[in-house]
This record gives sequence, structure tokens and C-alpha cells, in this order.
Amino acid sequence: MTSTITSLSEGFEYGITRLIWFAMILCPTAGFATTASAQAQETVLYSFQGGGDGAGPVGSIVMDKAGNLYGATYHTNTCVPTTQCGSVYEVSPPSRPDDSWTETTLYVFQGVEAGDGGEPGGGLIQDASGNLYGTTAYGGAGPCILLGTLAGCGTVYELVRLTEPGGTWTEKILYSFQGNQDGQLPIGDLVFDKRGNLYGATEFGGGKGDTCDPDYQYCGTVFKLTPPRTTGSGSWTESVLHSFEGVEAGDGANPNGGLAIDAKGVLYGTTAIGGGHCVKISDAGCGTLYSLSSPAPSRPWSETILYRFGANHRDGSGPNGDLTFDNSGNLYGTSQTGGRYFTDGTVFQFAPQPGGGFAETLIYSFQGGNDGFLPMDGVKFDKQGNLYGTAAAGGSWGGGTVFRILRKTRAFQVVYSFQANPDGFYPDSPLIFDAVGSIYGTTLYGGTGPDCRNFGEWCGIVFKIGR
Repeated sequence: MTSTITSLSEGFEYGITRLIWFAMILCPTAGFATTASAQAQETVLYSFQGGGDGAGPVGSIVMDKAGNLYGATYHTNTCVPTTQCGSVYEVSPPSRPDDSWTETTLYVFQGVEAGDGGEPGGGLIQDASGNLYGTTAYGGAGPCILLGTLAGCGTVYELVRLTEPGGTWTEKILYSFQGNQDGQLPIGDLVFDKRGNLYGATEFGGGKGDTCDPDYQYCGTVFKLTPPRTTGSGSWTESVLHSFEGVEAGDGANPNGGLAIDAKGVLYGTTAIGGGHCVKISDAGCGTLYSLSSPAPSRPWSETILYRFGANHRDGSGPNGDLTFDNSGNLYGTSQTGGRYFTDGTVFQFAPQPGGGFAETLIYSFQGGNDGFLPMDGVKFDKQGNLYGTAAAGGSWGGGTVFRILRKTRAFQVVYSFQANPDGFYPDSPLIFDAVGSIYGTTLYGGTGPDCRNFGEWCGIVFKIGR
């Protein structure tokens, strides 16, 4: 049976949600006070130009031991249809301090007609050998249809690191999703366990839940990919660990990816909607925090709903992926909307309780002004235990912010406000740090590349904040 996709943007993280908020990005709300620090120094390491180099950097970037950065873009202009493209890139530091960073396109996806993936739906993770892993939302060998045309159901891919200077990177499709009972449209970043298994989520598919989207089938999955027993030979094996049933069953719907895994191998994640009645979006639910665990190898995994968002007017709604643990087992993340000011988003903490379960604390509610609003990804700890993250909109110039929350006082500070062009705007990727504490990330728009007219704006940047 074929899965049908009727709109490229529907259900995909880099689609209609961006359009809804686009007008708000350039019009920051005035009148709210915020605790702010002096503007930090930002450097634009690379501005995407929208050609073969790609446009619209998506998801997490990673850094190797030499300080090279790696990431993915969801769009390139080098293949037709453009919905089947995207790239993996490297941005390398200069050999001399005054020189510029250098971008290299490592791979351009060719789409379903070439049996390849298309349009990355998340960023990258890296194994101990430096190989890169990610997902594409479309492409592969699955039967999903877009506007009457075969588009594929998405893939998990590996980019094998070159073995000698000047060599090329090799792409491998580890798995092609099949839709329906299987997953469809993988989204967010992957995560490894200690045995080298990969875990992730698909926004749709799974065979359960009929009311999560009028056009896509089913409410999404969490999946596991098990590597072959012999390195370099054989195929990876996919298992659907959980199929979400949606709001009518009290379950979550449309998982975000960006899973966290604890020392016992328990997975934690969030769903964008579902969970039951909530005060803000009663028809779809405000999202959930869930865990997945297995009592023993080869035994079925079971889901536990740890929290249903939106139970009161000040709670967050629409939680994002990329959950983060601290050393005490507390979980941290963000929600796109909700909070004290209803629509601007939150940073939250879930603390494990002695009798089981987790208790939520709202660490910060965005005010929609100079502090920013619409956090689209999770938060990360620096070496001092401070939390850092991004808000995609708002700030002093309306282009979004990088913020931190201090460990000791939990005071909120704006580290940097984006200014659009030639600077970036709409930061929506998780941040990373180097050894000296400098911050790296990407923005979906902005920069100097003029050839990105999907939404009337520029092509995005890779940035650095700090020394």
C-alpha cells in the first residue's frame, strides 16, 4: 500500500511552521523588559549561497578534533526536483588567524530517482572514526507519493570519512523507510547507544492514529537501527520501537527526534502534539514527554507518558526535540509556544522523583521582546553548567537570539541578537562549544547569499560567538 504526501511543507519541521512565524520574525514585540548582558562578538564563518553549496542549514552541527565543522542543508539548486536535494558540508578553520574559514560540499543528495535520499530532516552525529550520520525527510526506496509523484519516505544515511587527504567521502543508505506500518518522514537528530545502535523518530507512519494530520498517514514512530554483526558487510536492521496513537488515545503524536538516552538505555523524547486535552490546542494536544524502555534484549519496548504539556495556561506547549541531561538525571528542553506569556515559548526542567516519574519546573518563559521568542531546539550545558540555547525570532533586531541561563542564579541573559543581513537570522539549530568555550551554530536564513527565494530571504549562515 502506498503512503501519500500531499504537501512538501505540511508536517515537516522546515515547512509550514516557518511560514506561520515568518512575519513575526522581522517585527519584534516591544515593551517587555529582559535581563541582558553586553552583546558578544559574533563571526559569520560561512554564508551559504544557494547553489551547489546548499541553503537552509538544518539540525545539529558537529566538530572533529581538528576543529572542522560538519552539517547538513535541506536545499540545493543542483538537482530537479529541488525537494529531493540537500547537502552535507564541512567548514574548516583557516591556517592563519586572519584568513577566512573554508566551506567544502562533501555530498549533494540526488533524490528518489537516483535511489538516494533527499532533503535532510535533521543534522549530523559523528562516531569515533569520524563518520557522519543523519536523516533525509524524503527519497530512498519507499513508496510514498508527493503531489502524484514518487517522493520516497525518507532515509537514514552514513557518510564514510575519507581515509587519505584529498579523498572523497562515500555515502551509504543505511535504511529506506517504507511508510504505513513503518516510519515516514524521519526528523531531528539521531543518537547512538553504547553498542552502536542508532535511534531516531519519524514524524508520520507507524500504522496507528488517524487524526494527526489530514494528509499524512498515522502519528509517527520511534525506531532503532541495529548495525550488521560484521563491520563493513551486511545491512542495518530497523525495528519500530513505538507507534504513536495520537490525542484520541491519550498518546503523543508527531515525535521530534533528538532523543536522549540514559545509562540504563532508556530513551526519552517529546512529541509536538498529542497527549490529551490542553488549554491552548484542545483539538490536537500540546505535546508530551515520554520514555521508552525494554526489560531485556529482544523484548518489546514499552512507552510511558511522563508528562502532558498544556495542563494550565502558563505551561509550555509544542515541546521540541534535543533533550539534555545534567549530572543529576534532570532533563532539560524547550517548547516553541506557551509559557507565562502564552505564545512565546519556554525553557523547562524535569526532575526525577523518589517515587518515580518526573516533576516539571519552568525555568524561563520568553516575553516576545528583546529576549526573543519561538525556541526551536533544545538547550546545551557549557563546562560551567550554564544552559545555552537559541530563540528563532525576536531580540533587539528581530532576527532571533542566543541566550544563556546561569547555573547558580538561573538568571536569563541574551548573549547575541541577530541582525538579518549580512548577519544571520532565524537561529534554530542546537549549539555546540569548542575547548575554550566559543559557541557555534547555524541560522536558517540571513547572510550574503542572494539566491534563496523560497521565503524571500537569504540562505543561512554558520556562526561563531566568542574568541
